[in-house]
Amino acid sequence: MKKDQLIIANKKFNSRLIVGTGKYKNMSECAKAVKLSEAEIVTVAVRRVNIADKKKPLLMDYLDPKKITYLPNTAGCFNSKDALRTLRLAREIGGWKLVKLEVLGDKKILYPDMIETLKSTKILTKEGFKVMVYCTDDPLMAKKLEDVGASAIMPLAAPIGSGLGIQNKINIQIIRNQTKLPVIIDAGLGQASDASIAMELGCDGVLVNTAIARANNPMQMALAFKNSVIAGRQSYLSGRIEKSLFGKPSSPKKGII
Repeated sequence: MKKDQLIIANKKFNSRLIVGTGKYKNMSECAKAVKLSEAEIVTVAVRRVNIADKKKPLLMDYLDPKKITYLPNTAGCFNSKDALRTLRLAREIGGWKLVKLEVLGDKKILYPDMIETLKSTKILTKEGFKVMVYCTDDPLMAKKLEDVGASAIMPLAAPIGSGLGIQNKINIQIIRNQTKLPVIIDAGLGQASDASIAMELGCDGVLVNTAIARANNPMQMALAFKNSVIAGRQSYLSGRIEKSLFGKPSSPKKGII
């Protein structure tokens, strides 16, 4: 049987769960959660997480970049200029070309500024980056990102850190159906069942940070998300029954005494 792998920019991954490295109590807790989740990709906020200063604790001391794919991101950037500078710095430090672009437009709702995001995506792809793009759930904008060379579309489920779960299933399904790129739900998931819903909609994966890091028991929640992603993917591939307004007996009509 052919392995059902996540493929991003020609790289293959067995896990469809991507885990963020922020908001944990410490790097040790983060590393334990990542291990339990069995995620093979972790996002790293270049502006916030130490990946270069050897005088301070390094994330690499806890998560081996030879075993885990680091996905540098531009968390905290509110314009194209800062985002470009951040990812160019990441490439200089670690040689990373697979990156996550995030250009925010508002400090309260943390929605992406799609004009700045689209502009940044176009520039970065021309510079050889493989760009996974955090975006709104607008199908038209998702298509434009694909047209300028994005490697993955990452529509939000809800505002970052809100825990509200997927608010617009219809748009997510439209984005999934219109693109050949991987679709990764990013931001706003709050519990494991949210990940299953994303996978059942046909998404290729989910990115989770706050829902694990801020859970009462992060380790248990990491396990829950791992299992929910697997279950949701299996459910999607199995093909659900058709919905019906009326009941249908599950036992045979013939042969009843």
